[in-house]
Amino acid sequence: MAVERTDVIVVGARCAGSAAAIALARGGCAVVVLDAARFPSDTLSTHLLWPSGVAELAELGALERVLAFGAPRLRTGSASGAGFTVSGRFPAVDTIDFALCVRRTGLDAALVATARQTGAEVRERCRVTDLVWDHGRVTGVRYRDDAGADRELLAPLVIGADGRRSTVARLVGATQPYRAMPSGRACYFAYWRDNKPEWRSVAAQWRAEALLGTAFPCDGGLVLSLVQPPDAGGRPGPAEEIYRDSVSRIPELVDRLSGCDMVGRVRSATGLSSYFRRSSGPGWALPGDAGHFKDPVTAQGMRDAMRYGRLLGESVATRLGDPVLLDAAVLAWERRRERDCLGVYQWTNGLARGTALRPMEIELYRSAAGDDDLTTDLLGVFSRVVEPSRLLGPARLPGLAIGAMLRGYGGRGTVAADIADNARLAVVEGIERVLARKRPLPEIPPHASSAPGAEPSRPAENVLPQGEAHG
Repeated sequence: MAVERTDVIVVGARCAGSAAAIALARGGCAVVVLDAARFPSDTLSTHLLWPSGVAELAELGALERVLAFGAPRLRTGSASGAGFTVSGRFPAVDTIDFALCVRRTGLDAALVATARQTGAEVRERCRVTDLVWDHGRVTGVRYRDDAGADRELLAPLVIGADGRRSTVARLVGATQPYRAMPSGRACYFAYWRDNKPEWRSVAAQWRAEALLGTAFPCDGGLVLSLVQPPDAGGRPGPAEEIYRDSVSRIPELVDRLSGCDMVGRVRSATGLSSYFRRSSGPGWALPGDAGHFKDPVTAQGMRDAMRYGRLLGESVATRLGDPVLLDAAVLAWERRRERDCLGVYQWTNGLARGTALRPMEIELYRSAAGDDDLTTDLLGVFSRVVEPSRLLGPARLPGLAIGAMLRGYGGRGTVAADIADNARLAVVEGIERVLARKRPLPEIPPHASSAPGAEPSRPAENVLPQGEAHG
């Protein structure tokens, strides 16, 4: 078996992997990226980037390549429900004031090209089959190359940026989340030939009963339309049948898509669960969906994959020569990601409940529809410039509660129950955020072997839901 050495191995070349590779190469490291795909390559993804995600593309040096695909700049965000519409311009993030929806074939290829230009070596059609261990430390990978030959590659750090079904996570025994929340929604989406030029700069969302639907104009003259009905559990029915039925029950989405023809098949992801997995250990790290995943209802996945992939690369680039400093840097990176993302994770779980708008949500829509500052805050949560706790925290909840009670949405009993539930949830989530800053992360059981070059133990593979649904 051919054996090579490098500074860092990155498994997976999409958002998190390319971002980490770019940061490491900028830091002067020799980086080899392995991916089973050949680019351009599609992946199951709803691929909307709010301005904060577009700002990450700019930080990585990939934005101009991505803009060349011709996706329109989405400068307006619109959300409608219960007869109210909230619409406004996105607050700027590092001068970026627009969202983008670019299909993954182009976006991922642009990231790979940028990684190569920066100095990373990207090897396509290479599938990792095993990890190399030395005294409980990951020291490399074994993989099958594009010619079918088995090879071994050694490095002080292996980064598993290989998605929810991460091979690296499985081989280090980190597939079991330490924090998880099943989604109450399924996800179905399709592309339509867009015939509505007046909507080409608007990222729109609608709520109708328990349904949620969106329309995001993208490259190729298309619009990506996603629906998220409640997840019924068990085996879902035919995807296209569920999708078309859900669209038909959201009147505003029907109007948005009128005169548009669906292109290609309906794609789906069901049985989703948001989670945090332990994402650092001796010689390994898990950025992107491999370590942390949120339901696509808030479209945060790609932004976080790129941001924390980049921050991981920046954190370790100068510490690869000392295992103690390296492990400390990777652990600090993991703790930072948890602190930064926990509030958005909690907010996402609330929107993923699969229920109709609740009284205080209706009051939020009503209030924001006539309040530019509140609209900016609402859009700022999606763009990660406003914490969800500021939008629905102690300073604002009493006013929303009073407004909901005065208007009696669904009856006083329903309003009172929702107020009590929101107050309870605010306390529980606040405690969780405080504890996350103080409590150590759960330990990964030590690797069974302590002999140099010994084979790793084989943890049982976690059964994961179908599909890869990235926001």
